[in-house]
Formats: sequence, structure tokens, C-alpha cells
Amino acid sequence: MIRLGTFSRPGEDRPFAGLLTDAGTVVDLSDLAPTTKTLLADWDRVLPELDTRTGGEALDGLVVHAPLDPGQILQSGANYRTHVIDLAAAHHAERGTRPDDEIRAEVAEMMDRRAAEGTPYLFIGLPSAVTGPHDDVTIPPWTQKFDWELELAAVIGREAFRVDRAHALDHVAAYTIANDLTARDHVFRRDMPEIGTDWFRGKNGPGFTPLGPWLVAARDVGDASDLRIRLELNGEVMQDETTKDMLFDVAALVAAASEITPLRPGDLVLTGSPAGNGMALGRLLRAGDVMTGSITGAAGSFGTQRTTVVAP
Repeated sequence: MIRLGTFSRPGEDRPFAGLLTDAGTVVDLSDLAPTTKTLLADWDRVLPELDTRTGGEALDGLVVHAPLDPGQILQSGANYRTHVIDLAAAHHAERGTRPDDEIRAEVAEMMDRRAAEGTPYLFIGLPSAVTGPHDDVTIPPWTQKFDWELELAAVIGREAFRVDRAHALDHVAAYTIANDLTARDHVFRRDMPEIGTDWFRGKNGPGFTPLGPWLVAARDVGDASDLRIRLELNGEVMQDETTKDMLFDVAALVAAASEITPLRPGDLVLTGSPAGNGMALGRLLRAGDVMTGSITGAAGSFGTQRTTVVAP
């Protein structure tokens, strides 16, 4: 399995692209390219070369950074059926307006209709929100409802513009883990509800997108529609769902994004969060919480994120 990351040596300011071997060592790839983004830009040539690399230095002697400094980040909203049903029920429960079973049935019908007839709901995230897989994340002082959303991210390796769904996966070089943290109390504008959601404020604070640890080659992942996403909070399982619950699969999301804007090597397409978020469970993030996130498939693990939440 090809797993790429961005590393640095203690006391050095020069991060480098590296290959994590099956032996647990890291091969410095500086001779191939200075960053993982430049590796992705030449992916067809680089991938066979990566298969030949061995040796390296001990992983535990290196600092692990976010695996990629991404270009565009396209995020997917309302893309997991159960997740949307749970959130809708939680929002209505806050208002106490309608019975829970009535809301769930109505939203389930809407999700099934979207899957059959609709299109993906995409919005833009900021690269400045990206942080490393083991970095602390600070709760902003302006939110009282800070939530987790662990999800699969597709990494573009070949430019895609107006590609159809049948060819969209040809443009995906790798996959990685993203935790799309959310300030739930700022997603909907209370001062002007007519304009709907405010994803800029709700999703893009510093550190709101822990990423990695590794970029796993799409070739080795196989079927991205059968991966298990799991997040634990202080050791307790919160999210544990497969990508089978997605309304629109990776190919559909990449095709939809490329219809509007050219996707380039190093861009990310986040595929949405499965069920098990704090808003639905009535347990939001607090200082001292530790989130541990992983994605696994038939080929193995994508690695593990470990994020500690700290006070403002």
C-alpha cells in the first residue's frame, strides 16, 4: 500500500514528502519532488517509482504534518442518509415543534428522493483551516456548539474539468482522512434566516480541518464505497459507519465539482460526514476531549488521527 505524508526532522524547518513503508520507516522523497502536491502533479510517472522505494528512517523520530497543503477544498453537505435524518431530528428537538418520528420519516423520504433524482450539495472550504493529524485544535471563543465530522477525502491527481461520473475516478490519485469540524451554532444565520447556511463561519476557523495522516493511493484502496469510518471521543465510539450510506459516491461528487470548476492536482473533495455527530448525540466538544479517527478498508488502515481539544 502506497502511503504518503509530509514530515520534518526535529529542529529542522524544512518539511519533506515521504513514503511510509510497510516496515514502518519513512523514505525521504525530496529527490522526486519537494512536496506531496508536486508528487501528485506528476502522479502517473511517480506512482511506479514509489513502488520501488525501500529503506528510510524511523517514523517515531519524525514530526508528522498534514500530508498535503491543498489547493481547492470542495466539501459535501447532507451526503449521508442517516446523518441528515439525525441532524434534522436534533434541530427540531431543540425547537420542540414536531414529533421526532414525523421529522425522521419526512427527512428519510427527502433523502431517498435526492439520491434518486438530485445532485450533490457542494460548498467551498479554506486551505487555511487545515491542520495536522496530531495537532491540538482550539475551540473558538465565538462558538458554544463545536462538533466533529470525520469523513473520507478524495485527493485529485489529474486535472478534471467537466468529466462525467464514468471517468471521474480516473482523476483521483489518493484518499485521506479529514475531520470537518463545525461550529453548529453558526451554520444557520439567525439574523437573516432567508439566506440559509453560513458555511464560511461554521466550517473555516483555524484548525477546523485536521487532515491525514497519510495519502493512500487510490489504486490500493479499491472500492471507496465500502470503507469504514470510525471516530472515538475519549475512547467512546461516536461515529462507526461505512461509506455505503453515502447518497452520492466519490465519482458523482468529483463529476459534480468538475462541472463547475477545474479540479487540479492537490485539490480535495470531502465526501460528507456519516452519522454519529455530537449535535445528534447531545454531546458537543469540550476542552480536554480527545478525538481519535480512522478509516479502514479491505486493503488496510488509512492511519489514525489523534486530536486534542483545548480551551480558547
